[in-house]
Amino acid sequence: MQRILTRKLMTMLVGGMLLALQPLLAGADDRGALQGAEQRAYLDGLRQLYLADDERRALLAHGNALLETYALRAGYQVGQTRRQDWLYQLSVGEAGELILREESRDEASSAIAVRHQRLSVYGADPFIRYECPPSGVRCVLFNPLDGSPLLSIVRDHSGAAELAKALSFLIRNLQKG
Repeated sequence: MQRILTRKLMTMLVGGMLLALQPLLAGADDRGALQGAEQRAYLDGLRQLYLADDERRALLAHGNALLETYALRAGYQVGQTRRQDWLYQLSVGEAGELILREESRDEASSAIAVRHQRLSVYGADPFIRYECPPSGVRCVLFNPLDGSPLLSIVRDHSGAAELAKALSFLIRNLQKG
């Protein structure tokens, strides 16, 4: 239910942004100005959606909502021998540091493992790359520092794209200081 509501909210948000940007799209010959307007509209939309005072809080709230919505649960892993829930949460550490909390729950033994990754965003390419192989149940988002797998979500291209976009904007925001 929450996933459906989040998708509806995101559809409304994106649709509203596209309607607001339609006049700019029709008359824009400078691509750089359009990108700036798109970015402002996206960030302002998130601030309004999450009632946040600043962009960083809105991006964190959006990233965490997406991570909860597209969490890779054991129920999605039909036919696999070792099914696990993979849950993630984002937070901000020291200046220029993004913390990713990873919690895995084994369905068979009910064992819970928690791991924290600290990503120093200074010097990192803010673009988050992801892959959603057609033969699997998950999408993998990659660490911008070394290209290693950062996190896994349920196989949903639009969800992975939106999460990668939100993380990219969050990294850019953290790089500003």
